[in-house]
Amino acid sequence: MTPEPASSSKKPSIVLTAGSKVRVRSASSEDEALVSNGTFRGLVSVGGDNSLALELDDTVKEEKGRIRLIPLNALLSLDVLDAAKPEEEKRADTTASAGYFR
Repeated sequence: MTPEPASSSKKPSIVLTAGSKVRVRSASSEDEALVSNGTFRGLVSVGGDNSLALELDDTVKEEKGRIRLIPLNALLSLDVLDAAKPEEEKRADTTASAGYFR
């Protein structure tokens, strides 16, 4: 099997990064989905269940700045409105421990 030639039209993989502006539709106790708009802050584990942490924007004034945890099993859809660039991986300064391994 021969590898496919690399094409310049290949789209980069999708990565949900902290700081991205998103719109999330999730299940609620009502007949309609709960729509949350805000900034993705990361994943949180509560009692063994993973949730999206979303800092709500000013779509609803009294909720601005509130952190909403949305369990992954309640997630219906997630729209990435403005993707944040991933931060460069921060590594420890290797010069501080250079004398240890010689």
